[in-house]
Amino acid sequence: MNNSNAMKVPLYVLLIESTLIAAGVAVHPGCECIIFSKMYGKENGFFKSPDFPKPYSPNIDCLLYTFIGSTDEIVELSFSDFDLHKTQADCILGDYLKVFMHLEEVSVNEYTPWEILMCGGFADIPNTLYSSGSVLVLEFHSSSYTSNSTGFLGTFKFLDKRLFRTDGWKLPSTACDYEFYTSDHPQLYGKFYSPRFPSSYPKNIRCTYKFQGRHKERVRIIFEEVALQKGDISCLNRADIIRVFDGSTSSDPSIILLCNEETQIEIFSTGPNLFIEFVANSDNPGRGFKGKFQFQTSDNSLDNRSTSQQGAHSQSIETEPNVRETRSNCDVNISSDTSRNGTIISPSYPSPYPAKTTCSYEFQGRGKERVQIVFHDFSLYLPNGNAKNCDNSDSLTVFIHIDGRIEKIDKFCGTTLPKPVMSNGPRLKLEFQSFYTSRYSRGFKSTYAFIENFGVKTGTQLSTYPCAFEFNSNESKEGYFHSPNYPGLYPRDTECHYFFNGNMSERVQLHFSYFDVEGVLPCEAVSASDYVEFSNFLTRDRKFSRYCGQLKEFDVESDKKFFRVTFRSNDRLDGTGFNATYRFVVGKKNPEKKTNANTNSSTWNKGVWFWILSSMFLSTKITT
Repeated sequence: MNNSNAMKVPLYVLLIESTLIAAGVAVHPGCECIIFSKMYGKENGFFKSPDFPKPYSPNIDCLLYTFIGSTDEIVELSFSDFDLHKTQADCILGDYLKVFMHLEEVSVNEYTPWEILMCGGFADIPNTLYSSGSVLVLEFHSSSYTSNSTGFLGTFKFLDKRLFRTDGWKLPSTACDYEFYTSDHPQLYGKFYSPRFPSSYPKNIRCTYKFQGRHKERVRIIFEEVALQKGDISCLNRADIIRVFDGSTSSDPSIILLCNEETQIEIFSTGPNLFIEFVANSDNPGRGFKGKFQFQTSDNSLDNRSTSQQGAHSQSIETEPNVRETRSNCDVNISSDTSRNGTIISPSYPSPYPAKTTCSYEFQGRGKERVQIVFHDFSLYLPNGNAKNCDNSDSLTVFIHIDGRIEKIDKFCGTTLPKPVMSNGPRLKLEFQSFYTSRYSRGFKSTYAFIENFGVKTGTQLSTYPCAFEFNSNESKEGYFHSPNYPGLYPRDTECHYFFNGNMSERVQLHFSYFDVEGVLPCEAVSASDYVEFSNFLTRDRKFSRYCGQLKEFDVESDKKFFRVTFRSNDRLDGTGFNATYRFVVGKKNPEKKTNANTNSSTWNKGVWFWILSSMFLSTKITT
């Protein structure tokens, strides 16, 4: 053997460059193989298909790329180019690359199960792959069809497996149940992962993560990455799901459900305990999740930089920034640990506020709490009289925490009373900025509340979901319901369910008098749309298309006694939601009742034409 860095069995002329040394291993005897090993301490390199970047040859029956790390390492592959001729959706009858990620030994044969079958272009594949052990194998196959496809190019490296170790106590005789304590362990923070992360998790598993703090401690969780399945399907209809409960068991109130793909999701418990359940039953597992935890001492008092006085209720306070020469004396921090509701006002309110002042109001909730701000008075000096553009004007700006960053969602100026504001999670920030002063400008007065009902005041809220409301015919034959925080902007990254339960032979009729849900047809992930979904079942009902956009009044009617309405928003733009009434009726369904809002919406028709004329998929939202 020469000092080459990859061993190849000569059947094809391959230009494979790497920094590794060849090593002999047992492989499928019917295949040619190229082996990349860390035997001599090399940690990275690259690999490519035969003749890349020229088109590869047809009739490559079986070419193996075998990557072998040390026993305490995993393999990472990253593709920078990928182009395999695709003849069918399942790839198996054309050109393809099989991926074996969960091998216990350095060998594969015709009976070895593979995890991923890849073909098509770069956008069709996961760009990065990980093994769960020290070995990863790729099997390349090309059909008899001659094409101009150029194949693939990628890099590999070996990672320390201990980088993905969960900092908890694994329970005996369990596959993936962990407990985390502070009472007998000095570590107040750490990390936790789904099984096999960053490789794909196993099928048909249930894992639990139980966090137990001391008295007066709170648990802070950040899901840095959640990669279960792609798409934007409701978590009600996902086989793989993460449930977070505000307590020590799955019978405690639900804080959040996670499915699909998410990043930087922050969660705070209301007490010293928090419980996470991960269930995976799909046939196509994703990468899973990685998270970090921290046990924090609960906030027992308001930030001493703010001034406050008790209001009419024991848990209600009024807070006014104490404006002095420094910015820090003008900032207010409010936690639900000390005050569930109260009033915030601009400096010197109702007298005119001072010029050249910047004040921030930061809110911190717990559990499923959302922060809601309702304005009662608003009078800011507007030098040009143009409230549409608040730049260089006295203003109040609203910020939320999303995807690990702080993002502005609205800005108010002038004298128009703003609509209610709601956070997308437990935190919210307001920033008041004045350039001018005027004896006619009083500033603002608003109330805040840490709420768990998302601003929905009808129906019976269910604790088994973060946001779900039940409407029973036995309790009320008719009523109304609306989106979270209506008539203000609905919060981002929110999913709410409305369940209607009638008696035998009853149906429910819904009338939507107002509808403004950001998005365009077909209201799917490809158009990055928020949506409202209707169903006669808990699962998705193909009878109904999704609804989004700005629609005129329309009606929807159930087939039988049960009906579900699901509202889902993503992490991008906002709308003011919907307002609707419901009525339980007896008798057969009116065959002439229209259930498709397309016939009533000029906005949707415009969206259809825009969709047809567009030459590319939308990567950002478009407000119709």
